[in-house]
Amino acid sequence: MHDHEEESRGPGFNRRDFLRGSGAAVAATALVNGAHEGLAAQDVKKGVVAAGKAQDIKLKVNGKEVTAKVENRVTLLDVLRDDLQLTGCKEVCDTTNCGACTVMIDGKAVYACSRLAIECEGKDIKTVESLRNGDTVDPVITGFCKHDAMQCGFCTPGFVVATRAFLNQKPNASLEEIRKGLGGNICRCGTYAGITACAMEIAQKGGA
Repeated sequence: MHDHEEESRGPGFNRRDFLRGSGAAVAATALVNGAHEGLAAQDVKKGVVAAGKAQDIKLKVNGKEVTAKVENRVTLLDVLRDDLQLTGCKEVCDTTNCGACTVMIDGKAVYACSRLAIECEGKDIKTVESLRNGDTVDPVITGFCKHDAMQCGFCTPGFVVATRAFLNQKPNASLEEIRKGLGGNICRCGTYAGITACAMEIAQKGGA
């Protein structure tokens, strides 16, 4: 009798509707929580790095010993830009694709966003800032200017470092070797002709 009266009391919600809705909400909440737990478990399986206590690390950057306090998940790129104010490294893609953050580690061109800072202790790190000493600049820098190998500038520091690292390894490189050797860097403005012209001119002089 009471149920019949409740069901005929107009358009508002009755107790039975409320209980039905509450049951659906509980079920939905359980599903969402279960999904979140499942995603968390997947993250653990994927090896997601959890935050740890910050620790002091020592790095050799551009010939100088420096100390930074970092968590174990902080990248070399973040330390260079945020802690050491070496902003020549550009954070453009953050997916290890574009090369705008290229530095030299023990002489090799490396994406700074692809290395944890703690991995780089004891290694020789050089950024684009190392290619200038007062009024003296590396020929790669002057060559980029001469051949108009830059436009927006976001990719330029990484390309300059990659070019210098490549020419150090192959000072007499051919055009084909240059194109292949610099293939890890992307210029969205499309100034590849100027970049390769710069590298070729230096290679013809023995890479210096």
